[in-house]
Amino acid sequence: MAMNIVQLFISVLLYFVLFYGISFILNMILKMTWLMAYVYPVIVLWIIGRVSLFDYISEPGESFNILWQNIIGISVYDIIILGSGFIGIILAGMTIRYLRKAGYQMF
Repeated sequence: MAMNIVQLFISVLLYFVLFYGISFILNMILKMTWLMAYVYPVIVLWIIGRVSLFDYISEPGESFNILWQNIIGISVYDIIILGSGFIGIILAGMTIRYLRKAGYQMF
């Protein structure tokens, strides 16, 4: 299935802004700069897997098989979109580090 370039651009922008904002807020509240960078792969696997979190506990064999099949079948467009979310997380961490170094105290 082909993706329109406008859809790709909007999706990249939305994922970047969404994860930048979430990461920035969590960094301010928890004061753990790179927490979202560690949590993001789990979020990506949950998005790709399309299986509820409860199914990973109740039916792990089938759930991880579905996850593996979805990872193999991921498209370049999905990689670009999910990568933009990760870039947003990294830039939010860098922004927080810069602001703390400049003397701003957040919560």
